[in-house]
Amino acid sequence: MVGPKASKLREEQRPTQKHTMNITGPQVRKLREEQHLTQNELIARCQLVGLSISRGTLAKIESQVRRVTDMEVALLAKALKVDISIIYENP
Repeated sequence: MVGPKASKLREEQRPTQKHTMNITGPQVRKLREEQHLTQNELIARCQLVGLSISRGTLAKIESQVRRVTDMEVALLAKALKVDISIIYENP
């Protein structure tokens, strides 16, 4: 059984509109859609540049419910064929 303190901590860690897990997801989605790529097509490109993620993981990144490491951002930029700074622009 989980105590109230642990339960409250988990609630606080859940992403909400005010608290998201990353700032890059919406831009990744925008760039992918501008290039007319499906999530699966972007995943294939990611694998070619050395980033092994699933479609579900990409969906979580795009919807801001998963944290993204700096290396993942760099590889996503490479897979999308854009400068990394573009990933950090507001969509």
